[in-house]
Amino acid sequence: MKHILHLKSSLQGAASYSIKLGHAIVEKIQGKYPGSTLEELNLVESEIPHLTPNTLRTLFTPVEQLSEEDQKSNYLSDELVKQLLAADIIVIGAPLINFTIHTSLKAWIDHVTRPRITFGYGEDGRPIGLVAGKKIYIAMSSGGVYSEGPGKANDFVAPYLTAFLGFLGMTDLTVFRAEGLKVPGVKELAMEKAFDSIKID
Repeated sequence: MKHILHLKSSLQGAASYSIKLGHAIVEKIQGKYPGSTLEELNLVESEIPHLTPNTLRTLFTPVEQLSEEDQKSNYLSDELVKQLLAADIIVIGAPLINFTIHTSLKAWIDHVTRPRITFGYGEDGRPIGLVAGKKIYIAMSSGGVYSEGPGKANDFVAPYLTAFLGFLGMTDLTVFRAEGLKVPGVKELAMEKAFDSIKID
């Protein structure tokens, strides 16, 4: 039995391709691990605030040095980190928007990037990811084709998430793509191809 966390960052609601792909991934996981629990977080609806100078300061200050008011301002970040650490498998819906991720997903990233909690540095100065033992599945959608050909150079979703999550220690990552969703001759079978590609390790 696993605890699954499904993050959604699409503006399209029920019509979202990344959400549909994410649901299909979750179903496959549940099929492999019957009895698993599922927690869903819609990052767009949650309206996680972007960092301000004050929140940046408090997130990077040791908790014993924070005032009571500062600790209160860290509450949301603390809860998001707890949610992340409690999950065994994380499914991240990531539509490609203007070559990169939506700002709601970036806001989540900023709030779970916590020194001494989700990452640290070794004696040699190299970063050490502290979020270990997670399996990550990315449900990526795009109007064009970005896994190969000319569009590949403009994919700043899969490479960025791979690098960032790896920085935090989450290196066991698989990307499933629903792509070419706006390309004639490709879009007609794009979702079927995406669903067929889902394989759960």
